[in-house]
Order: sequence, then C-alpha cells, then structure tokens
Amino acid sequence: MKGWLALALGLLAIVVGAVWTLQGLGQLGGSVMTGQRLWAVVGPVVALVGVGLIVLGLRRRGRRPPG
Repeated sequence: MKGWLALALGLLAIVVGAVWTLQGLGQLGGSVMTGQRLWAVVGPVVALVGVGLIVLGLRRRGRRPPG
C-alpha cells in the first residue's frame, strides 16, 4: 500500500471512528446508531486502526528508494 493511500485511509478511519463514538454516546443524533453502546466501543477501535494506518503511511513516505 502506498504511503499516501495509508494516510488517506487512516484519516478517514479516524473521522468515521469519532463520529461513531459520538453517536454511540448519544452526543450526535440522527441515526439508528445514536445511543447504542456497541458504536461507543467500535468507534474508538476504528479510530485506533486509523492511527496505525497513519503511522504506517508516514513510515512508508519517509523511505526513499536508494539511488
């Protein structure tokens, strides 16, 4: 996976995870997920996966091929 792709997917996962967390906690309404404890747990997990993807993307972008 290219570095920029991992960065973009990581950022998207963090945003989605934050929205899901807020919906699960009942702070963000307008969805069937609002107030559901499951999404208050799944959201942070998705956000942590996003952080991992960003770290991976930054490491890949930092590497330059020799030459």
